[in-house]
Amino acid sequence: MTNISTLFLQSLGAAMKNEKVNWEQGISSDDLSAVLRMAQAHQVLPMVFEAVYGTPGTDPQILGAFRLQTMQLVAIQTQKSAEFLPLLDALRAAGAKPLVVKGLVCRKLYPHPDFRLSSDEDLLIEPENTALCHQILTEFGLTTLDPDSDAYELGYHRPDSFQYIELHRSLFPTQSDAYGDLNRFFRDVHSRSVEQDGIPTMSPTDHMLYLILHAFKHFLHSGFGIRQVCDLVAFSNVHGKDIDWLWVLDCCRQVRAEQFAAGLFRIGRKFLGLSLEQSHYPTQWQAIYVEEEALLADILSAGVYGGSDMSRKHSSKITLEAVSAQNRGDNASHGLLKSVFPSARELESRYPYLKSKPLLLPLAWTDRLINYQKELARSRANSPAESIRIGNTRLELLRKYGILDKK
Repeated sequence: MTNISTLFLQSLGAAMKNEKVNWEQGISSDDLSAVLRMAQAHQVLPMVFEAVYGTPGTDPQILGAFRLQTMQLVAIQTQKSAEFLPLLDALRAAGAKPLVVKGLVCRKLYPHPDFRLSSDEDLLIEPENTALCHQILTEFGLTTLDPDSDAYELGYHRPDSFQYIELHRSLFPTQSDAYGDLNRFFRDVHSRSVEQDGIPTMSPTDHMLYLILHAFKHFLHSGFGIRQVCDLVAFSNVHGKDIDWLWVLDCCRQVRAEQFAAGLFRIGRKFLGLSLEQSHYPTQWQAIYVEEEALLADILSAGVYGGSDMSRKHSSKITLEAVSAQNRGDNASHGLLKSVFPSARELESRYPYLKSKPLLLPLAWTDRLINYQKELARSRANSPAESIRIGNTRLELLRKYGILDKK
């Protein structure tokens, strides 16, 4: 692990405990700037800035350069939180029965809630309440591109606001061979729902499993950033006593995610303040020994949701197809060709016409390739060869943590 990564994790770990970082030997201006840029990439700048601001040995000029952005980010998040609550109340009053997932529920667990940034708010609803939710959201001035879509999620935004809402009819895309089956763990989630500080949400056990499997889904794509590990730590420390840890472990084992999850908790214990006492993290989980360094390196290089560069994002075609092939009982080594030419079913969400006209699949393939070429032209950080290299490297990572069979 690089020196910058170490300093970054020290500052983030201090933030999780509402402390200031302790750099007795000070920190160079270049290193401080690099730590804060890494915090930007992982969308945890306000948390890290608060932990380092005003500490001995930090360059005030460097901190000043990041101070305005930090204040703006917190102000925007505060505004989004304030706008979300009346909307949530309206949905509940109309009988829509939404459950808040991640977002506000996780933010409330942090020492400074609006320092934990959220790009959107996720609401899980029962499918039959879609039209009612759409009515309420539009009355609040939010719009969606395709209100008649049968996709598992619908995105709503307000043109005059930073507010963005994702309305989920299921927690994972049902058509995905790689992770669509994860929805089976949440079939009765509404019947087990609870209120936390007046917010309707999933039970602590369901929410913990979802936080793990949501990270797992992104790991199968092109990765995810450290903020998701912070959420796991914060949620465990607050709600651990109410989590059925052994049920969560059984679910993870069913989808070959237990080593991956155990690696996340090891990272949490070593760097981010996961407390065995507060979390009630059981011995059965602690007994799963994994080497977490490779997982941590992947997380730190991924940025938020694996979007550090376009080559990495496109590498997900390789990893996803390998997992999908294994789940289908096919040869996972044939993933590269299949990732370029996926089935009509896999492309239906992006090309709805394939549902009624599957013979137009070659047209969809052509459109995907044209768009990919346009992305190549727009970005230097986008190389087919680099995508293949990253994809193959990440396949080995999936094998290392037992998600894919070893060769």
